[in-house]
Amino acid sequence: MGLPAQVSARYQYSEPIFGVMTPGIIQDTLLHMAVENERYLSELCGEAGCFKDTRIVEFVFLLAGKWNLTESATYQAIEIFERYMLKRLEEFSNLTLGKEEDSNWASLKVQIEDTYMLRLVSCIQLASKLSFHYKIVNNKMVLKFLKSLGFSYTTEELLESELAILKALHFQVNVPVPLAYVEVLLEVLGYNGYLLPTKELHEMCKHLLSLSYLLRNNIYDTLLKSSIENSSPSELQLAKFASVKEDLMLLAVGVIGASSFLLNHEDWNQVHTSYHLVQVGGRSLPLPALPVHLSQIKPAQFHHWP
Repeated sequence: MGLPAQVSARYQYSEPIFGVMTPGIIQDTLLHMAVENERYLSELCGEAGCFKDTRIVEFVFLLAGKWNLTESATYQAIEIFERYMLKRLEEFSNLTLGKEEDSNWASLKVQIEDTYMLRLVSCIQLASKLSFHYKIVNNKMVLKFLKSLGFSYTTEELLESELAILKALHFQVNVPVPLAYVEVLLEVLGYNGYLLPTKELHEMCKHLLSLSYLLRNNIYDTLLKSSIENSSPSELQLAKFASVKEDLMLLAVGVIGASSFLLNHEDWNQVHTSYHLVQVGGRSLPLPALPVHLSQIKPAQFHHWP
């Protein structure tokens, strides 16, 4: 039994083809990702996002490019490192109060500082292994790179580093990445008959997504100040805004909307209408409104904004 022409073409050409998944698969996937996103947001700690600063993101992007990793593996490395470091911070906060507190803190601080680069590179290596049908970063590549930075590690120490990360995260390293949300929502657009060439839209989305990670702090700082119409947000407002910064579904919707706006201003209205109320398989799936200009975004547009 032959494959449908569109599905067959997906395996013959490297360019992405969207809108060929069945409504049931799209609906189940989107609902699952929405639930995972909500669960993660409900468990956010106050330090969420602090290990996604520009220097870390740029380092991962450059090294992932050097090792020819996929975009998904690149974002996964960033997310794994973020979650691992937050676990270490949690260890700090759980230290028993008493005479040994200062010494325990100092010991953990030194340990983190001494292994910071090793753990970051190990997260990239782990992410590459999750995409095993693409290029895997092996120990030889990692050791050579670390040596070029002046570090001297053994293969055993690399394996111990990976194991330390896996144990800290309870082996749950196949974490959601923003690109996956973007691509699932593009499937929704394809299903809804969106007319703009989706390959072109997909490429623009990838560019804007990488830019949003590199300029993360500036973008969200501007967004918050615009939302509250105040250049000096309070500590409470900053804390409440954390769920907006970590919302991968909202980020994906915003990236697609902005990409559509840049490619074809007139078609943006079509995307905007599609995502205000997504229809998949006869079921309505409400999604956040699409931000295009930061200055136009209002608090009511954010599902998690109090």
